[in-house]
Formats: sequence, C-alpha cells, structure tokens
Amino acid sequence: MDPFPNSHRSRYSSGDGSGHSNGHAHSTSIPAQADGRNGGSGNNSKALNTTAWPFRRLIRFVSEDGRELLGEPTDERVDVGLAVAKGLPVTAHVLDAKSPWDPAARHSGETVLVSKLLSPVSAQQCGTIRATGLNYTDHARELGLAMPDVPAVFFKPATALANPGEAVPIPRCAQADEMDYEVELAIVIGRTCRDVSAENALDHVLGWTCANDLTARKLQQQTSQWGYSKGFDKFCPLGPCIVSTTALPDPRDVALQTSVNGEIVQSGSAQNMIWHVAEIISFLSRGTSLLPGTVVITGTPPGIGASRGQWLHDGDEVRCNISHGIGTLVNKMIYE
Repeated sequence: MDPFPNSHRSRYSSGDGSGHSNGHAHSTSIPAQADGRNGGSGNNSKALNTTAWPFRRLIRFVSEDGRELLGEPTDERVDVGLAVAKGLPVTAHVLDAKSPWDPAARHSGETVLVSKLLSPVSAQQCGTIRATGLNYTDHARELGLAMPDVPAVFFKPATALANPGEAVPIPRCAQADEMDYEVELAIVIGRTCRDVSAENALDHVLGWTCANDLTARKLQQQTSQWGYSKGFDKFCPLGPCIVSTTALPDPRDVALQTSVNGEIVQSGSAQNMIWHVAEIISFLSRGTSLLPGTVVITGTPPGIGASRGQWLHDGDEVRCNISHGIGTLVNKMIYE
C-alpha cells in the first residue's frame, strides 16, 4: 500500500469520522478579527516560493561514523522509529542541507547506516513549541467538556523536546500516579508566516510528524495554565519522520495510535479534529511570526490515561504511531 495516499479536500467532520454531525452546534471557522477579516494574507505574498520540498520523508540522525545528518530513508515503506527500536538496520540517503527547510537542499548521493534517531527538528531550531488542547470532538466528549469557541493554546519550552528512543526522565514531583501520554499530530513550519489566512496557511508548512504531549495531570489540575505540567525536560518526544507536504499535502486522513507496554490505549483519526491544521496556523499567526522550524502540536484523540485510570510508571514503554509514513515514536519512562 502506498504510505502517502491522496488526501481528500473536504472539511473535517465534527462528528465521529463518519461524516455525520455529532449534534454539536459548533462552527469550525475561527471568529473574524476585529477589523472583520478572517485572517489576513500578511507576508504571504504572490511571490511566495512554494516549490515542492526535495524529500518525501526526512529524518535527522547520527550515522554509524558519528556524523549528525539529515536524510531520507531508502525504504519508503519502513517504519523507521519501530525498526531502530528493534535494532534493525535502517539506511538513509543523505540530504545536503543546513536545515530541513533549506531551500537549497539536495540529495548528496551518499547512503549511510542510521545509528541513532534524533528529533527531526532540534531544540535550537524549534524555539518555543506551540500547542493546542481539546481539539478532538471525541476527546471532548470523553472529558464531558463543551467544544471550545477558539483553539486552546499553551506553550512548551524547547527543552521539552526528546529524541525517538530516548528515555524520558520523570521528575519526583510527577511520579505519584499522574503521568499521562497524548499522541499528537505535529506541524512543522517551513516558511515564515504572519497574519496568514487559513486558505494560504498550508503553503508555509514543511510537513507533519508525531509528538507525545506528556503531562503531569495532578500538577495540571492545580492551575488553569498548562505549560508547567507539560513542560518538564523531555516531555515532548518528537519524530521519527517528517512527512513533507510534497508527499502529504493535507493530513486530515491520518490515523493516530498509542500503546503502553504493548497494549493499545489510544486510537483515533485526524478527521475528528475540531480545528483544521490550517485554521490553527492562521490563528497562531495573528500578530505573531511563525518562523521556519516552529513546531505546533494539535491535540490528542480519546483514550488518555486520565480517562482510563491508567498512569505511566517507571520502565513503561510508550509507542505513539501516526500513519501515512510518519511512523512510530518509541520512548521509555524512567523515574529520576
């Protein structure tokens, strides 16, 4: 099966993914700005370079000889994160580029063996991680909460990034039956945008990857601000692959899944998002420049530990998987 099937251009369903309404009188259009515009064009000029990205799937990794490289897996069907976690050999075509969004990027002609996977965007490149909460209709129903009128936004520091396969240290303040997982589709910005319309937002996207929005629930419940409980070191594993918009122009059909120690605990579809990825980008770009490398995580489907009464503990292995070639993000939890 082609790992990059064509995406449908219809709007997200506000129901269960079947295309039927769930009965909520909720509009997925972000309210207009004060001057009556529903997101301006900003710097999204007619001269914007929207040339296709030179890769379909990109990984950042350490090669067998110790070099930190960017590359494209030689086998477009291999789940890179799962293969590396199992100790299977993975090779990549090296990309000669300063960054994943380098407009001069090209394949060097070299093929190397992958020794270690890194987050596809580095902490230095991503800056502050933007995040939206409560963005799936079925997750909102799971929590018994009303649909939000605008995206619920919070931030995670760059120090929260973790590599695929890296152990996540759980601090002592978050070890008392409260550690939780959240598989999330992550947007990676490839071209600067500010005040961009939803119609033009995807022109600024490099591609899509997977994130695990780890959360200390008891600390989250102590305040209305979520950044502290979600912002500890390594609390945002990211990867393994960026699937470019060249390969996947719109991710509305991706499937998301989480397993803990081999048990599937989350299984959902991006069709149940409340806010389309383009609407999220437009909303976040209001008066704010989103630079290349900006990472935006977009909410989680149902099945979180808080709803199941199932928490993460020392030694637990969490696997977050997203379809369409993004792959499996594998991390083990370790108490400090």
